[in-house]
Formats: sequence, C-alpha cells, structure tokens
Amino acid sequence: MKVIAEHKIGEKFLRLLQGDITGRDVDAIVNAANSHLQHGGGVAGAIVRKGGQIIQDESDRIGFTPVGTAVITGAGKLPSRFVIHAVGPRMGEGDEDNKLKNAVLNSLLLASQKGLASISLPAISSGIFGFPKDRCARILVQESAAFLKIGESSLKLIEFCIYDDLTMGYFRKEFDALKKE
Repeated sequence: MKVIAEHKIGEKFLRLLQGDITGRDVDAIVNAANSHLQHGGGVAGAIVRKGGQIIQDESDRIGFTPVGTAVITGAGKLPSRFVIHAVGPRMGEGDEDNKLKNAVLNSLLLASQKGLASISLPAISSGIFGFPKDRCARILVQESAAFLKIGESSLKLIEFCIYDDLTMGYFRKEFDALKKE
C-alpha cells in the first residue's frame, strides 16, 4: 500500500493511497453499496469475498437504505473493525452531485457517531454506477476536508484508497488543489 499524498488539517489528516481497500487496517472501510445492500460486484463483492458471508448476512438484516445514506455492519475477517455501506448515485437518476455529497457526509457522520478515529473510502459511484471520476474525486476530497475543518468529530484520519491509475490521477489533482488553499 503506497501513500500518494497527505494533507494536514489542524491535528487531523486527509490521506490518499493506492491499493486494495479490503486490506486497510482502519476503524472502518466504506463500501460503495447499492440501496438493497446486495454486495455482488465491484468493491462490494470484494469486501464480502474477503470479509466473509457475515457482512452480507448483516446487510440482509438491514435490508434497504436510500441513495445518499449509509449504514454500518461488522467487518468479518477484514482488518478493519466495521464496514460502512454508502449508497451513491447512479448516473442518470438526477441530482447525482448532491446525492454523492450526502453519501460521503453520512458515512463520516456515522463513523463519528460510533467514535471511530479512522476511515478509508473508495471512489464511490465512479465504477459501475458511472459517476464521472473527476467529479467524484472533487466531491469526496472537498466534502471530507470541510468535514474535518468544521466539525467536532472523533475522526483523526480520512483516507481515500484508490485502486486504479486513472481514478488516482483525479484524486491526486484534488490533493494538489488542497495545498494551494
């Protein structure tokens, strides 16, 4: 796992790294989920394959969560303690930017309500849901930076764990923009 960039906000950190989110040893990883919490493909499928059926079983008990919201389950055999399942928008459903902002904010609020100190997020909605990768990077980085600046939160580290080079380029650009603020 390679750290690509880091940005300090007070005593807290935003971090960008490249690799497989299922291997992150943080309090919670975020799963890019669908509203029915069926974790078949993409990041969600990898999380259940590596973490175990218990994650899907807990998700089945929750059943449904609307676009823009987030719910939490245990992490099974993963190194993290929890999985936060954030439901981002599918392109074409309308009001996608605000729905993605809500998914990110609700994930961070849920982690903070649980008293967690560290969280790792993927590029929510930018895979099979078709959300543009540049807009995804901008929204995730800006919303997370704003969250650390304004709120009293237990979170000390918000990281973005990006798998592919193309998406990483957009996140790197957003981290470069933070340095200029």
